[in-house]
Amino acid sequence: MDEDRSTRPLRVLWVTRIFPNRVEPLSCAFQRQQLAALSRRCAVEVLAAIPYHPGVSLLGERTRPGRLTAVPARDEIDGVPVVHPRAPYLPGAGSVLAPVNAPLYLAGLLPHVPRLRGRFDVVLGAWLYPDACAAALLARMLGLPYAVKAHGTDVNVVARWRSVRPLVGGALRSAAYSIGVSRPMVEALVALGAPEDRAVLVRNGVDRALFRPGDRRVARRELGLPERGRIVTFVGHVSREKGIRELLRAFEALGGGGAGGEPVHLVVVGDGPERGAVEQAAARTGRAGGRGAGDGRGGRGRIVVAGARPLADVARFLAATDLLALPSWAEGTPNVVLEALAAARPVVATGVGGIPDVVESGRTGLLVPPRDAGALCRALREALARSWDERAFAEAAPPSWEESAEALRRVLARAAFGRARRAAA
Repeated sequence: MDEDRSTRPLRVLWVTRIFPNRVEPLSCAFQRQQLAALSRRCAVEVLAAIPYHPGVSLLGERTRPGRLTAVPARDEIDGVPVVHPRAPYLPGAGSVLAPVNAPLYLAGLLPHVPRLRGRFDVVLGAWLYPDACAAALLARMLGLPYAVKAHGTDVNVVARWRSVRPLVGGALRSAAYSIGVSRPMVEALVALGAPEDRAVLVRNGVDRALFRPGDRRVARRELGLPERGRIVTFVGHVSREKGIRELLRAFEALGGGGAGGEPVHLVVVGDGPERGAVEQAAARTGRAGGRGAGDGRGGRGRIVVAGARPLADVARFLAATDLLALPSWAEGTPNVVLEALAAARPVVATGVGGIPDVVESGRTGLLVPPRDAGALCRALREALARSWDERAFAEAAPPSWEESAEALRRVLARAAFGRARRAAA
């Protein structure tokens, strides 16, 4: 049987830890959007594992696992049924003891096996380790083919640990398909063990109703941002690995001013362990970051600390900005880059992972080496000084989530019913 002969919707079991929940509703927006679009084409259920270890409930709000004890066992997100198994894990395992976490993860899924039998056509493990490795074992227990979907750090960092690489390689070799979100990621999956003829590209999409060219002045007024001057915006996890320290140093080197004496402001949208460093830098400018603070009429720009925001707000921040800065040390294909391109905003980013696959340096942005604040400062200054052709952004526009989900559906249908299932068996 092939996908064209199927008379009912494809039934997909999606297995991942990387998914929003009641405690962290803003996390992993890209997974949520793609899954919602896929659910309009397929019958989908999500096993979104929650990390667990004995005594975790005693930790209360002090740790992420403690906070996640409040997540319900069953939920519904965007109309999709979500089950939250408690997956045991070894805290602080690091790269040496990491192999322990895949069988522990599977142990958290085992109680659900009887309920899952006979209800699905294919399993998708979304995140390479330990999620996809556990999903591979679960699929075998259910007698189903499986596919693996990778995103970024899972390929570029975790899968390269010597201790887990054999596990990852085995899962990729037996998968009906291995899916990457950029061409460099597909090549990395092949290098890790995926058969070349079963490693495919499915690009992430954007919500085109939200992310589109908009009026900067109107968006700034709505957000309470300075209307005078230029704005550089960072959106993401506020951590060292996202290059936030380099961005702060580059902004300081800019001197808060751009061409013609205009102030340059830095807006940081997101939360994470380095938020305190950003707030300290904001305080040092003499204009503490925050929504609606000041109007930027001085000659020096300021730092605005916006915190984590829902997707609709992110779209308004991108409409308000002059450019997006994302100086990450490692990446897959970050969705905020795609969203900036859809909003016709240039991107200054590091040339890592799949970013060079979507940002054409000199045409839709500028690429710099990671961990180089000096190069970042020079690129920001150049990007703010030049004019950008909006036609280039229209030509570089990423697919919609509907188009992305349809591409994913086709791959999963081939995994369930096509030749790839027989080749992986």
